[in-house]
This record gives sequence, structure tokens and C-alpha cells, in this order.
Amino acid sequence: MSTSLIDTAPDFGQPIAVLKHCHDRIRKQLATLQKLLAHLPQFGADDQARQAAHAVLKYFNNAAHLHHEDEEHNLLPMLDGTAQDADAALLHELMPRILAQHRQMDADWLIIKSQLDKIAIGTDTALSADAVQQFVADYTAHMEQEEQHIAPMAKRLFSPAQMRELGDAMQARRGLAPAAAPAPAQAPVAAGVDLADLRLDYGRASLDEADTLDHPVDQFAKWFGEAMKAEVFEANAMSVATVGADGKPSSRIVLIKQYDQRGFTWYTNYESQKGRQLAQNPHAALLFFWRELERQVRIEGRVEKTSAEDSDTYFYSRPVKSQLAAVASQQSEHIASRAEMEEKYAAVEAASGGQPQRPPHWGGYRLVPERVEFWQGRRSRFHDRIVFTLQADGSWKKERLQP
Repeated sequence: MSTSLIDTAPDFGQPIAVLKHCHDRIRKQLATLQKLLAHLPQFGADDQARQAAHAVLKYFNNAAHLHHEDEEHNLLPMLDGTAQDADAALLHELMPRILAQHRQMDADWLIIKSQLDKIAIGTDTALSADAVQQFVADYTAHMEQEEQHIAPMAKRLFSPAQMRELGDAMQARRGLAPAAAPAPAQAPVAAGVDLADLRLDYGRASLDEADTLDHPVDQFAKWFGEAMKAEVFEANAMSVATVGADGKPSSRIVLIKQYDQRGFTWYTNYESQKGRQLAQNPHAALLFFWRELERQVRIEGRVEKTSAEDSDTYFYSRPVKSQLAAVASQQSEHIASRAEMEEKYAAVEAASGGQPQRPPHWGGYRLVPERVEFWQGRRSRFHDRIVFTLQADGSWKKERLQP
């Protein structure tokens, strides 16, 4: 048998072959995605399903974006500078279409990714058949277009020097040195792990001043809606940072329950650590991080309590068990055991007859924004940052910040 059993990849001295090999790997992952779609209704998120989800996530979260960059930043610009006559005309017709397809496939991937994330950890089995089939069809047509027109043009037009230039750029993008020089010895990291190389390069979108609305709450609503549409995991989760009289900061994750022109609202125990700190220093900072969209929103301002009527409305809209928990728990206070907590809960349930009343120490906080920053991840840590600052006359000033 002369056929190798190992699926070897071409080296970067053959960059067009490497790009074709990437297409072959994409096709394998698309096939895995379709198999997973058929597997889930019968077997759920079992070990095979979780492994398949991990494999697809790993490829399209990383390698697929490098492949797109190879084309957008090297292959297509080099062809544009080389092609003439009929080749140039065809290229100018295809390039806008290819770039638009990249953007569309990136957006479609976010929807599938949010579902695969849950399948990979076994918490859900939902995978949209329509989204998968559209993604597979679009990627397949896209690759066929490139293999029929772009790759043959490059192989025909590029000189050996241009091939080396393309291959070197593709190697560098993947952190591979063109030469096989030995790397210098690294000093050991004592009693810990070196985190310097745990790096994720962003670049799925951009943010320009012209892209943002005039009021930061309106812009937040736009981004929050996009996060919900993309099925970002717990898009309503935010970090709340507070500082007490001792000047020491604390932060924790809570869920936003309302936002409007008045501000951003959440509910909690007023006697908790954050409640005590807000009583001492009524200012806070909120942070939303939507990893799937490579976005974060930072909100700073003064904090006020919501009205008793608003707190009642939300408290009685909660499940009864959540109401009972709010009454039974002295949030942030020490307790001897879980068993004692359960006993307190049972006592409250028995005393209330299953109809607890909102305690006066439980209610809402509203952060009235004074500064809101919208952050969009970009390549090479050269991020986009647009900040809104409240002015004395109640208007908002919008500026770009350096990353």
C-alpha cells in the first residue's frame, strides 16, 4: 500500500496548496456540523456530540479567521496589484463579493457558535437546522468560487518571489517563523503558569463614530438587541463594581432587569456588601462583556434606589421560590452551613404560607449614567473605543479614545 494513512498538509512554500488544504479542512468541519445536526435529536448532547461541537468550535473560532485574513490581507491585494486586462476585470467583480461573503459567514457563525457552546458543555441540544444548512451552503459556494477562479489565477500569475511573500505572510500570521532557527531558551516560571501567550486576536467588526447613535442608552439598546439576536450567553449579565468608605473596590456579576433613559436597573439586598458600599459611596461602574461579538460596554455614574412601587412590581413578578430566598437570606453575612440556610428557607416558607411579602431591605438600584464607553475588539489590540460623556447641560459628548 503506497497511500499514506496520514493527512499531511502542504508546507508554506506552496501557499495556494495550503489555502486549498484549509478548504478541505473546512469541508470536514461542515460535514461534522451536519452529522451533529442529525445526531442531536436521537442522542442528545452525549460524549460524541460534545466532542463534535468542540471540534467545530475550535476550527471556526480560530483557523477559519486566519484563512480569511490570508485572503483579505495578502492573496487578494497581491492579485489586485498583479492582474491585468480580463484577469483584472474578473478580480474586481469577485473581490467585493468575496469580502461580503466573509462578513456574512462570520455573522452566521455567531448564531451557530452560541448554540455549539451550550452543546459542548452539555447544557442544551438546540442547533438550528436552517442556520446550519445556510452556513454550509454559503461556505461551500464560496470555496468553489475561489477554487474555480482565484486560486488558478494566483498560480498562473504569481512569480516564485510572490509565492514566497505570500507563504511567509501566512506563516507569520500563525506565529510560525519562516526559518527553522531554534528559539532562545525561556526562563522557567516559578510556582505558576506563564499567561503571556494566552492571546486572542479580535477582528470580526469595527466601530466608527458614525456607526453610533446620539444617545448612549439608544446605542446600548442597539448593541444589546444584537447580542440577544446572536444568542450571546447571558447577554444580560453585568459586573457591578462598588467602593466603600475604606476606598477598597469590590465587584460581582448581577443581571440587569431594566434600562431606559433614566438609567440601568438591578435588584438586590440593600444590606448586602454592595448595598452597604453604595450607602457609603453612591457611585458604581457596570461592565457588559459579550465575547461572541467581541464587544464590551463600560457604564459609570451615580446610583439611586428605585421607588418602592418599582421594587414591589419586580419582586412579585419573580417565582415564589426566588421571593422566599430573598426573604430567607441575609446576603453577604456568614452562616455555619448549607443545612442552616435550608432550615431558614423552610421556616420562611412555612410562616408566609407560600405568599412572602417583599422585605424593606430588598429592592432596586438604578445607575444614572455619566460616562458610557463602547468597545469593539480589533486586530492586533488596535481596538475601537467610543465614549459618551454627560455634559453640564444634559447633552452627551461623543469622542474616540485610543486603545
